[in-house]
Amino acid sequence: MNNPFKFLVRLFVLSLILFSCGEKEDPVTFLVSTTELQFGPAEKTLEVTLTSNQQWQVEMNASWITVIPNQGNGNAKISITTAANYANEIRTTVLNIRFGVIIQPIKITQEAGEPQFPDYYIPADNTGMREISSLELAAEMGKGWNLGNSLEAIGGETAWGNPKVTKELIDAVKAAGFNSVRIPVAWSKFSNATEFTIDPEWMARVQEVVDYVIDNDMYALMNIHWDEGWMQPTFAQQEYVNNRLEKMWVQIALNFRDYNDHLLFAGTNEVMIEGDYGSPKPEYYQVQNSFNQTFVDAVRSTGGRNAYRNLVVQTFNTNIDHGVNFFELPLDETEDRLMVEAHYYDPYEFALREDEIITQWGANATDHSKTALWGGEAHVDAQFLKMKIKFIDQGIPVLIGEYGAIQKKAAENYSFLIDYHSYVTKSMTAHGLVPFYWDNGYAGDYGFALFDRNSREQIYPDLIKAITN
Repeated sequence: MNNPFKFLVRLFVLSLILFSCGEKEDPVTFLVSTTELQFGPAEKTLEVTLTSNQQWQVEMNASWITVIPNQGNGNAKISITTAANYANEIRTTVLNIRFGVIIQPIKITQEAGEPQFPDYYIPADNTGMREISSLELAAEMGKGWNLGNSLEAIGGETAWGNPKVTKELIDAVKAAGFNSVRIPVAWSKFSNATEFTIDPEWMARVQEVVDYVIDNDMYALMNIHWDEGWMQPTFAQQEYVNNRLEKMWVQIALNFRDYNDHLLFAGTNEVMIEGDYGSPKPEYYQVQNSFNQTFVDAVRSTGGRNAYRNLVVQTFNTNIDHGVNFFELPLDETEDRLMVEAHYYDPYEFALREDEIITQWGANATDHSKTALWGGEAHVDAQFLKMKIKFIDQGIPVLIGEYGAIQKKAAENYSFLIDYHSYVTKSMTAHGLVPFYWDNGYAGDYGFALFDRNSREQIYPDLIKAITN
């Protein structure tokens, strides 16, 4: 039986009366209707009533929970929704409501239910999926190369100036010493706007390119790329994005379900709020974490070899520091088959900024007025060490899905590009990370291209050797 006295204590323990300079001020009130919620295994929403005359904010990291709204000023009802839990394990978490220096925890418990399978599910099949750890598979991936600005080009494969991808191009990439190809893909131009049904012809074209890689005994890493920026990490867009993400990944996973473990899926790309490059709000990384969970659940729901496939999930904005500070690994019914992706373009002034001011990098720089004065060798090693400690040492592989520096006009720049790519790639490898050089196919000023995609010839053999060696 509930104790009425305990309930009253719980309800009013956070009601405070503040005094300033000996004068009585208006009471500061912060009340919660409950401090514990219990959910069944099915998706469900429960409400908690807040009584407050001040600002408050919800703090929570569990990707299987959605809270709307997550902050406010004054009285409110917050809706707490749990995703379905059919993983045979009860799960618990604590949701904190912060009011100034006061934190009121709400314990959340969700029961587990018997697994339920959709119509398209087939029993798990490990044929062609070797019994090696994800770290061992990552080590086999070697040096990676990006097929950038092709299949993710808005408007179609050749819309951004590159020719159609050919098997001969992938053969040339393999011959140059790369063993993995990251294939960025945009699906929306070739999908239904309401049901997100992917055009079979586009799916077949993507599959054709994937086969170029797999047939070369290379690893293929395929994602949903920027794709017109519909993956906005806000509570307002969370339900829409997760629904769209799930429907697309189920289709993709079903189409590629029979591929062996040389094919990996990556859920998203650089999920962020455009123009906001600072430390993310809790809302942003909580929603991004939910995208990762939706991706994993969607792929696993298809069964077959996808039950064992290695899946790659992203840090917020694929940023290393955000990964160390805010990333939460999704729950996965398959053990040891998740990898983490981040990107590296430090220092920005040398790697990405299109000017002729910062053209030198590293210990061999001769003119410090032409260096960024940060982002040198010590910074490189420190960033990759963070990822090693946070993930690799815990048995979770890390892919640097993009890195590189643009080619600038200054003649001196080329030697420093070689220094940069040689050192950065060696440091990644030494720390156990898998590098994927970003090649956008553009060989002009401020481009990243290593290969001429028409002739398939190497444009910068010394730069390629700096990476592959």
